[in-house]
Amino acid sequence: MDRDARASHAPLAGAYVTLEDLLRLRLRAGRTGTPRRRRLPPSAGERRSRLRGRGIDFAEVRAYEAGDDVRNIDWRVTARMNEPHTKIFREERERPSLICVDQSRTQFFGTRVRLKSVAAAELAARYAWQALAEGDRVGGLVLGNDTASWHKPQRASRAVARMLGTVATCNQALHRDLPTPGTGYLDSELRRLAGLARTGHRIIVLSDFLPQGTFWADALGTLARHNEVLAVHVTDPMEHALPLADDFTVALAGTRLRVDGTRSRTRERYRQRASDEHDALKQALQHSGVHFASISTDQAVRTLPLWH
Repeated sequence: MDRDARASHAPLAGAYVTLEDLLRLRLRAGRTGTPRRRRLPPSAGERRSRLRGRGIDFAEVRAYEAGDDVRNIDWRVTARMNEPHTKIFREERERPSLICVDQSRTQFFGTRVRLKSVAAAELAARYAWQALAEGDRVGGLVLGNDTASWHKPQRASRAVARMLGTVATCNQALHRDLPTPGTGYLDSELRRLAGLARTGHRIIVLSDFLPQGTFWADALGTLARHNEVLAVHVTDPMEHALPLADDFTVALAGTRLRVDGTRSRTRERYRQRASDEHDALKQALQHSGVHFASISTDQAVRTLPLWH
């Protein structure tokens, strides 16, 4: 892999990002891959979608007319009807992209490469520049620790830069002494997003989905009734496995616990609980018609996370 390719895949590192970091990611748009076209369940939206902007969809077959492209002749129908017929395609209608990026206190955590807040900010920028490069309008919702900022979808690099400026500002305002936002604040902002994105949007939500609660699946499920929604779960390796250490302190839900990481039983219980919580989140979101993907803080972005 050459130097440019390595730079394209290298994740942003550290505890904070700057607007300049997020603007530079525009140069990497288009190098991170796009998903193949897939058929979605009816609950996920009104049409099929690729995370690569607009294309063409098959519309109908009609009798061949002079000037039609012979490459679009439907030979099966032609043979059956004993008369030339051609396939007609229509351009896929625009689907604005909305990016909801979480920059609240729970995201201010990380043990490998960068914090979750930095990983979410990087993905937000990559998705935004990718969508803009493909001609889509881009906007979104930036969830700070106690305030949220809405950015109307626009097809302009200046508008994307303004949104990413808000992301960087909220990111740099994070610190460990901030209180964890309540579910009421997050629930109200997600409902606000549902009110703004009534139908036909492509919505990407980047978060660790903490604090836990059914409001995530409820709110995103409401969005998925008339939009296509992808939830990207941002995690850190330590949230899945304890470090192999004799004695250390873990801050959890406002309390501090002393943990012996050398005990195999303790490590297995921790791993199993984390796995169960991850699976429960995934199942709840998918049951609500939301696509699900995940990325870790130590994971390089070779392709944008997709649904599966």
